Amino acid sequence: MPRDNAAESSDPADELFDVVDADDRVIRQERRSVVHAQGLAHRAVHVFLFNSRGQLLVQRRSASKDEYPLTYTSSASGHVGAGETYEQCAPRELLEEVGIEAPLERLVKLPASPETAQEQTVLFRAVSDAVPAPNEIEVASLTYFTLDELRALAAADPAAFSPPFATLLDWYIAHLGTAPGAH
Repeated sequence: MPRDNAAESSDPADELFDVVDADDRVIRQERRSVVHAQGLAHRAVHVFLFNSRGQLLVQRRSASKDEYPLTYTSSASGHVGAGETYEQCAPRELLEEVGIEAPLERLVKLPASPETAQEQTVLFRAVSDAVPAPNEIEVASLTYFTLDELRALAAADPAAFSPPFATLLDWYIAHLGTAPGAH
């Protein structure tokens, strides 16, 4: 299974990403530091993890993150490594960041844009009542919110949300509207 190209170096800036075109075709590979510095299009996944009460697990990003530190973001998210698929990356990120394994449903792919941090972004959804075990290097905190609570928080303090998460949350609410199983 492709990945852990970061294992070649302890520096995350050395991690290799697939650089992609507007149609999400791989055109070359570059190090993370180059991709971010030059604003090159690349791939990412986000996972919205709901509990059986319809609450979305939201993480507050670690202060050590190079982009959008200490903002709210998806339950789990991450870059797709060079040679890795979205479907391989999503369960890996969910397990690495919050310590949960759950069946994933692919919902949508949004194109790379400033709102998605130049990431071709695939959103997955899962439902689990497993107790999260956050990775302290990646995650400052985890909180369950209803979608209504998140709407209110986003209206009151939009800067508290990473732009990709705000974009995905807006898409989710506009297209699906409710948590899985909610009526």
